[in-house]
Amino acid sequence: MPESVLSPLVTTVFTDWYSAKIFVERSVAVSTDSLHVIAGVALQLVVALIIRRPLTNWLPWGCVLAALLFNEAVDLWADQWPSLAMQLGESAKDLLLTMALPTLLIVALRWSPQLTGNKE
Repeated sequence: MPESVLSPLVTTVFTDWYSAKIFVERSVAVSTDSLHVIAGVALQLVVALIIRRPLTNWLPWGCVLAALLFNEAVDLWADQWPSLAMQLGESAKDLLLTMALPTLLIVALRWSPQLTGNKE
């Protein structure tokens, strides 16, 4: 990990997050790309339950986006790839994979409320 110009607290948070992420990546039998897809939807559902908002509300979706941006910032800080373009491309792919299903879910539920099974 790079020598940090960040405060010791931020460095500790970034390091701990990165270590936990690597542990999860190595301990499950799915690819990291699949983890992004699963984590995006799972986080959206958990946040919606915790804050008691429906999946049609943008706040759970926004929390997924915020968590993703934090995760990608940590990746850019912790992993120094030989090519910045390759690393940014990987981050863009992670963004698309993580946000695709949460976005599809919120748009589909807003466009067709009958998907929830509620009678309107």
